[in-house]
Amino acid sequence: MSDPRQGRPCTIIGEVAQAHDGSLGQAHAFIDAIADAGADAVKFQTHIAAAESTPGEPWRKKFSPQDDTRYDYWKRMEFTEPQWHALKKHATERGLLFLSSPFSPQAVELLKRVGVAGWKVASGEVSNLDLIDAMAATGQPVMLSSGMSGMAELDEAVAVVKKRGAPLAVMQCSTMYPTSPEAVGLNVMAAFRERYGCAVGLSDHSAKIFPGLAAATLGAEVFELHVALSRHMFGPDTIASVTPEELKQLVEGVRFIERMRAAPIDKDQSARDLASMRGIFTKSVVAVGDLAAGTVLEAQVLAAKKPGTGIPAKELKGLVGRRLKRAVKHDTPLTWDDLEPAA
Repeated sequence: MSDPRQGRPCTIIGEVAQAHDGSLGQAHAFIDAIADAGADAVKFQTHIAAAESTPGEPWRKKFSPQDDTRYDYWKRMEFTEPQWHALKKHATERGLLFLSSPFSPQAVELLKRVGVAGWKVASGEVSNLDLIDAMAATGQPVMLSSGMSGMAELDEAVAVVKKRGAPLAVMQCSTMYPTSPEAVGLNVMAAFRERYGCAVGLSDHSAKIFPGLAAATLGAEVFELHVALSRHMFGPDTIASVTPEELKQLVEGVRFIERMRAAPIDKDQSARDLASMRGIFTKSVVAVGDLAAGTVLEAQVLAAKKPGTGIPAKELKGLVGRRLKRAVKHDTPLTWDDLEPAA
């Protein structure tokens, strides 16, 4: 989580969540795809069903034909600790920061042993202050997603992190899958920055790259979006995900935007630097037809044409009534030496 206002880049996180569908091989494939796209970090979710849920947990949307209950689904999403260590090692080898959102104290402890670059608090855990405190107590950066929380609830969570002194980013998030343009809420980032005096970001579910580009333009320090290897993949988040190819476009766009933001232009200096090109692209006043010496110039014998090596085009009207000191040929740019002194 860094500050583009000081010339440092926005951290771009490719979110896997449960898109691996419980397959360790798929989880590793996501790491490679996200690294190949040029993102900074890969993020998973660490679920330990017995520690975070009950068999009676309702489905948000019944999508899985193989899991009778939501609890069964979380159980199928679990990886063992050695498997988490292998995922972390793979991410590190590919140059990615390794992140995973915990959903229980046991998951926090597991991830502390595995090693994460920071903590992402999922929208549904913002009110779970003890869990947030356990993350913040490590001193590592905490990214707080705001999807289902009002400002009062966020205030409490932010206070927990700040009390621990951990670096903080508060992320605008709309818990809609996919998120419509009208619900992205880019304006909230500025409100968070002013209210909390911390880094801000966007956790996006629009399945488009445009919110990320807009967030970078507005100075977001961190941006997260879901990734699916294909729009035909099974899973609840595919509809709200981008493909690796789209992620690569996003990364290229954000880095381009950062370079623009880091390089303010002085228009006067820019004009001075380009002075040698003015003769090619600007226009001069030229003679329309061959004009004899002594001709009194009228509007119909003057035109503005390239190159801009003579009297500038903006002077055309002011030349009407002036007398030629010498003959000029058709389409010849006029110079001030061609004219008799003004009366």
